[in-house]
Amino acid sequence: MDNKNVGLDSRLLSILVCPHDKGLLHYFADEDILYNPRMRLSYRVEDGIPVMLADEAVTVDEDEHQRLMSEAEAQAGSS
Repeated sequence: MDNKNVGLDSRLLSILVCPHDKGLLHYFADEDILYNPRMRLSYRVEDGIPVMLADEAVTVDEDEHQRLMSEAEAQAGSS
């Protein structure tokens, strides 16, 4: 099975929040990650299942944060 084609259900995305600050997340299907721009943390998605464990989050540096936010703005503009 190709993980890139699994995606996340829109109902699940509407209720997922960051375990750290309980805020909303950006979903990047092409990268299989959920991203919290407030805390600059990303969470991986494996086989369509978000790994939302606080200690599994990856800290994102400034350059990656800017890239992800630009991509999120582009996604929002295209919907």
